[in-house]
Amino acid sequence: MSEGKIMKKIIIGNWKMNPRTLKEAEKLFSAVAKSISALKKTEVVICPPTLYIEKLNKISKKIMLGAQDAFYGDVGAFTGEVSGEMLYNVGARYVILGHSERRELGENNNDINKKIKASLAAGLRPILCVGESVRDPDHGYFNFVKTQLEECLAGVNQKLFSKIIIAYEPVWAISSTPNRKDATPADSEEMVIFIRKILSLKFGKEAATVKIIYGGSVNEKDAKDFLQNGGVDGLLAGRASLDAKKFMEIIKICEALNK
Repeated sequence: MSEGKIMKKIIIGNWKMNPRTLKEAEKLFSAVAKSISALKKTEVVICPPTLYIEKLNKISKKIMLGAQDAFYGDVGAFTGEVSGEMLYNVGARYVILGHSERRELGENNNDINKKIKASLAAGLRPILCVGESVRDPDHGYFNFVKTQLEECLAGVNQKLFSKIIIAYEPVWAISSTPNRKDATPADSEEMVIFIRKILSLKFGKEAATVKIIYGGSVNEKDAKDFLQNGGVDGLLAGRASLDAKKFMEIIKICEALNK
């Protein structure tokens, strides 16, 4: 964080496995790009499916591009994988790692740890997703998130640590979770305070420079509340980022609040 300057908030759109065609992706990306020329206090990142990144990067430089995953190897016999270096070379500058949907497919903290280190080495900024599946009455979810942070960040170079963004995504609040419940800004603020404490114990004063954002099916209706009262430095939107008008509304809310 630079002294005397406003620390930019960040709004990230995770398109997941959408849209179906490159033409649709270009249309959506262009619609957002045309609307953000005046932004001064908010950084916008869109993470589309990997095969769209290179094409979208040629449309506009106003939006930073990110990937939704990266492998920990740099080259070799890893069928179907894409390295951080490859992603960087086609225009990606961020990468989402440890998303709950990836974890559901079998990815563990050790895998994510290796991916974070490899992504940093490739010049990418990792967006590390952490979050509990349930909020138990005994507050065991704190230990769950603590373990995720400690194992995913084990051995990370302290000089590179400030490049990492932590995304708190309570799995129980994500739209794809059966019987989901709405999270509140108070839920977010409680966890952000806890995450900063854990990061401070592990990385010292560098922890203060790390952005912590919220992403649990955030939308244009609750974005203001989370940004004002959730203790966060930005938002990670999923479904809402697939609608240019809704995503732009979230961006405008963030820009207006960050004075």
